[in-house]
Amino acid sequence: MSFSEFIKLIEDAPIMQYVAYFFIFNLVLIIFEITLDFFTSKERRWKDSLANIIIFILGQLLEKTVFGAIGIICLMPFHWLSPFEIPINGWTWVLAFFAADFTYYWMHRTEHEHRILWANHSVHHSSEDYNLTVSMRLSIIESAIEWIFLIPMILIGFAPFQAVVALIFVAQYQTWVHTERIVKLGWLDEVFNTPSVHRVHHGSNRKYLDKNYGGVLIIWDKIFGTFQREEEKVIYGLTRNIHSNNPNNINFIEYKNIWKDVKKCRTWKDRFRIVFGNLVWRPDYLKNKTNKTNDNHHSIHQ
Repeated sequence: MSFSEFIKLIEDAPIMQYVAYFFIFNLVLIIFEITLDFFTSKERRWKDSLANIIIFILGQLLEKTVFGAIGIICLMPFHWLSPFEIPINGWTWVLAFFAADFTYYWMHRTEHEHRILWANHSVHHSSEDYNLTVSMRLSIIESAIEWIFLIPMILIGFAPFQAVVALIFVAQYQTWVHTERIVKLGWLDEVFNTPSVHRVHHGSNRKYLDKNYGGVLIIWDKIFGTFQREEEKVIYGLTRNIHSNNPNNINFIEYKNIWKDVKKCRTWKDRFRIVFGNLVWRPDYLKNKTNKTNDNHHSIHQ
């Protein structure tokens, strides 16, 4: 498939209408919850919600232009190199969805396990509120690198268009799970990512850390040992919160903290591990200087 044929496929694909419908539906849900909270006086940090909306607008402007183009351009060579080609039809859309959901699990888990990736993903976890606007609180530059996780799907034969759209559906599904207004849903909580399941994921409670990475299906967490039911009251945010509603600070504070740690390192090996290693690693000569509260993936090192 040439690049021009790929562009024509996007323009002609009716599935893009469903992406648009899903997007509009999610916006309506968010507006409805905001209105409901306003008139029922439900506790909400309104400046936090405004910051989430601003971050969303900035992210969409970049994702739908520069970063979106980067992703497609970078994935096309892998498509051309792949010896396989999966046709696009109804059945393969189902397969693509499951493959994208599996991909999302490992992408999400990896973002929690490596500090340079957590620098992006921590944006989503830094709100101390839990409402539908939190689903909009995503790093404005995260989409510039997430295409990397789709490479395995491309190499086994999925077209870049199909892989990207399938991952978009997985992401769009998750808007509704960012709410406290929906309680536990019984057996659904055992199979799907639901509000109860995802509240756990956003918890800074020790028993909730590093749990429930699934996008749509939560069975991946059960298979790979990261599932946790909602049992105790969830404390949202980071174990060391940033206390800021500034969109710029929210997006880049962890990069600043990484840079501070890098400057303290004595060897290039230590600098490399600070940037690309796990979130808790520090060289021995820095451990005594590191705040003892910075002991898990929800920590923001300051």
